[in-house]
Amino acid sequence: MSSIPSVILAEYTAAWPEEFNRIAADVATALAGDDYSIEHIGSTSVQGLCAKPVIDVLVGVASLEVIANRTSELQDIGFRYRPEYESQIPLRRYFVRDSTSAMRVHLHGVLLGGKLWKEHLAFRDALRSDLILASQYAMLKRALAVQYANDKAGYTQAKSPFIQAVLRDHL
Repeated sequence: MSSIPSVILAEYTAAWPEEFNRIAADVATALAGDDYSIEHIGSTSVQGLCAKPVIDVLVGVASLEVIANRTSELQDIGFRYRPEYESQIPLRRYFVRDSTSAMRVHLHGVLLGGKLWKEHLAFRDALRSDLILASQYAMLKRALAVQYANDKAGYTQAKSPFIQAVLRDHL
């Protein structure tokens, strides 16, 4: 009996930034009245890069209390709060939305200008500005997607040395 792989990569499509823009508008409505910044991160934010069909949204706020105070508004637009991941990344508030399309959405609430904010943007911007680096990352992702086809956590962990090397060079 064969199982369906849990790590599946899709080729880049211009629909990804369009989907992000729709999601960002929803999030902006939920956070109306607060100071925040919203960025598209993750592989779907890098033109030409293959990715799992997940839109990653980075929301920077002055205090994590802003996110805590807006949990119900985020839930009203379909986001499910996942506090169990705070033990792994205490300075992030994490939400998931299963989209009506094939795309999932991960929302990462972090401190604006903080370490996680800077790291996410530095990695994204490094890939956006260096086609060779983005190509190396794509090759690694493809190899790891085969090796860890049924192990999302293993796939993510195996990418970490590459990401950390990029951050050492770009922070």
